[in-house]
Amino acid sequence: MSDFEYDLLVIGAGPAGESAAMAGVKNGLRVGVVEAHNMLGGNCAHRGTIPSKALRNAVKQAIAYHSHPLFRHIHDSQPLTYPRILEAASQVIPKQVELHTEYFTRNRIRVHEGVASFLAKDKVEVIDSQGARDVVAAKDILIATGSRPYRPTDIDFDHPRVYDSDTILEMKHTPRTLIVFGAGVIGCEYASIFSGLGLKVDLINGRERLLSFLDDEISDALSYHLRNNGVMVRHSEAHDRLECDDHGVTLYLKSGKRIRADALLWCNGRTGNTDSLNLEKIGLAANHRGQIKVDKSYRTEIENIYAAGDVIGWPSLASASFDQGRSVVAAIQNREVRFVENAPTGIYTIPEISSVGRTESELTAAQIPYEVGRAFFKDTARAQISGEDVGMLKILFHVDTHEILGIHCFGAEASEIVHIGQAIMQQPGEANNISYFATSTFNYPTMAEAYRVAALNGLNRVNRR
Repeated sequence: MSDFEYDLLVIGAGPAGESAAMAGVKNGLRVGVVEAHNMLGGNCAHRGTIPSKALRNAVKQAIAYHSHPLFRHIHDSQPLTYPRILEAASQVIPKQVELHTEYFTRNRIRVHEGVASFLAKDKVEVIDSQGARDVVAAKDILIATGSRPYRPTDIDFDHPRVYDSDTILEMKHTPRTLIVFGAGVIGCEYASIFSGLGLKVDLINGRERLLSFLDDEISDALSYHLRNNGVMVRHSEAHDRLECDDHGVTLYLKSGKRIRADALLWCNGRTGNTDSLNLEKIGLAANHRGQIKVDKSYRTEIENIYAAGDVIGWPSLASASFDQGRSVVAAIQNREVRFVENAPTGIYTIPEISSVGRTESELTAAQIPYEVGRAFFKDTARAQISGEDVGMLKILFHVDTHEILGIHCFGAEASEIVHIGQAIMQQPGEANNISYFATSTFNYPTMAEAYRVAALNGLNRVNRR
């Protein structure tokens, strides 16, 4: 017997789970949600996207304040410590919880607080923090449990000077020196945040270059600005062992290097939250990183069970997760399913990075004739006014058809600016054309004006041939 029955049961109330629940209700399904956390929003609101980006914004504002000549005569008697910055950044989390709670309340979606595990392919048990047990049945089930930082067994994460990207949000002191192990998106973001606070940061990268999926020019710009801000970037490294004591940590690398710092932040990968789901009960298996394989409809190997969000791996973006959740409902109702493949990349370093479409390396490998249009922020009036003159906008377009093939942006508000190019790229046929930017009038002064500058720059290269 079941205590509750639904058409769709969503396990996890992060971006993928929430969007699926809302879409399900809007499409006439009886929807229930299981959430292990005692507040809504998922890891996105409590541990990942929201707190880390709020932290970055607070650091960025502090940098602007201390560097602006208008405020140089003002002296703050209190030092700018990490706990102070963290306290200011954390103010956004209750607002997010209130917002997400309102969504569920307004749509009359029951949320079962507790940890879910499968009893059968159409039934789960939910056990809350007090040990109370409910059995919930559903025709279709979505696994949207998200992910957590990967923790290798040879790293002592119980030591007070060793952190991951979750526990760093609880750090109570301000180290003078910090090792960031792992130079993926999260590692690069935190390296720029802590260097912005004035810490000496060692960023350990296991590959030959930073964020190799980016356009080479953008990756090079990130490397330069991290180093310019005091980050020591070390490429092609692997850890051998870590020694911890009361005063700090010593990281031994397989290359023979020995690095000493006050603390270590481990940012080397994520693990899907699937270990408590009892997947073996229904014959479903996760890979070595706890991730679940799905098809183009986000369906697992079991017909009525779907998965979306970080728990399926790439692209592991909150923006993509929102769309994936809605796609699951479309698949359940046998409607056209959008498989999210072209989501823009947003990387919140200082300065930030965003891109959509192909890179120069990809176009060169595919032997597609292309040209480049650039606009440097230092040459735009809005950037000069705001003092955000570091960065550039780069448009890649086909030499013959002028079709836009890629948009790459580095600098202030890059994650906002990229959407203008994305909108034109997604237009059908000849409407996707760089000439749109050359023949459109942009507000002046704006950052968006960089599109006009970049378009004219690129078209001038083609016309002088």
